[in-house]
Amino acid sequence: MKVTVVKELKVGPYKFKNVPTYIFDDDYNITSYPYMAGIIGNDIFRRFNTIINYAKRDIYIVPNTHFRDPFDYSYAGVELYYQQGKILLGDVAEGSPAELAGLKEGDEVIAINNIFTKNFDQLKQALQSSVGKLRIIILREGELKQFEFKVKSIIQKKKISFR
Repeated sequence: MKVTVVKELKVGPYKFKNVPTYIFDDDYNITSYPYMAGIIGNDIFRRFNTIINYAKRDIYIVPNTHFRDPFDYSYAGVELYYQQGKILLGDVAEGSPAELAGLKEGDEVIAINNIFTKNFDQLKQALQSSVGKLRIIILREGELKQFEFKVKSIIQKKKISFR
């Protein structure tokens, strides 16, 4: 899976520019598109209150307080999860800065950029707002380890336009 930016995205009457998007090869043609597919993810849908009327096959979206939030263009290539009181690394994308630094899925996060907390939102914000180098301390198999790597900006990549 690769991360890029879609030049423009329309959702009903709403228009967004420079939307972070995950692109992947669709070898099995699941999306009925010949060679690739994309995921715009929660960063778009968290901007709306959504009502789904399954019986009538209707979807209603209304912008909420997150509608004008800036998009996250920093790319570390790792997800965070909160499970049983611990903050863990989720999927580490192949070829990402996180993978190249040596991070692994399941590592327990102790700190990001000297923020030592169990507050998931604070650590997620630290991961997303990183510019330049990111320092992360993890617990792996009972041993503390520190990793440092440069976060990429996906806004500088070639933008994709879909019509």
